[in-house]
Amino acid sequence: MKAKLEVLDQEIATSVKDGLEYICITDIARYKNADRTDDLIRNWLRNRNTIEFLGIWEQLNNSNFKPVEFDGFKKQAGLNSFTLTPKQWIEATGAVGLISKAGRYGGTYAQQDIAFEFASWISVEFKLYLIKEFQRLKEQEFSQLGWDIRRNLAKVNYLIHTDAIKENLVPDTLTAQQVSLVYVTEADLLNMALFGMTAKQWRDQNPDVKGNIRDHANIHQLVCLANLESMNAHYIAEGMPQKKRLQKLNALAISQMKVLTKVHSLSVLEGDKPNG
Repeated sequence: MKAKLEVLDQEIATSVKDGLEYICITDIARYKNADRTDDLIRNWLRNRNTIEFLGIWEQLNNSNFKPVEFDGFKKQAGLNSFTLTPKQWIEATGAVGLISKAGRYGGTYAQQDIAFEFASWISVEFKLYLIKEFQRLKEQEFSQLGWDIRRNLAKVNYLIHTDAIKENLVPDTLTAQQVSLVYVTEADLLNMALFGMTAKQWRDQNPDVKGNIRDHANIHQLVCLANLESMNAHYIAEGMPQKKRLQKLNALAISQMKVLTKVHSLSVLEGDKPNG
């Protein structure tokens, strides 16, 4: 996650390190006082409850955390003379829940649980809006991930498809241009079966649209396309003529699209049902 969060007109940077997601608490502190962000973070770290929270989080999530050093900080927390910076905490205890970045775009970043705790210390209202915005971003990422998985599935099956073409339909005597034509023809066989038109026909109908016909397929069509590529590879290996393959693939596409769209419609209806 590298996108920025927008919370109450305040831009909050995010980062990822070693699989953990972090939120910039320096940006969160700006909501309270843009001129004293470092002081706010240090004052938060002086709090005994903060030290205990950070220590418990590290013990649950960091096998390299140093408990002896943590106990030392916990004993001093709350004393008037006690001061602590994020860098001192990280270096002394081996903590991973906080990250201190130097430079123009630096600042202190905290793992999401810790960031939410800091936001609560700054403003309960801000924390609630931050959680809501963070959830929105995660849902957006999950949606994109689902699309990428299906797109990559189609790409993997595309390799299976082209390999079957190479092994069964491409004689050694063909020129490079002729070989390319074979692949294009087979790709358009699938396009005809699923979309009812060739790639060229789609481009002619959509001259101002970027990408190709498959780039604009919906999720159901991508799933169906992946299945058609596998089946066509199987039909090619069996030596089935192209005309018959087109008929069988088109029938399969119609059948699968009916099922996929019906399942989607049912899930939408289920989601619309009132609770209770």
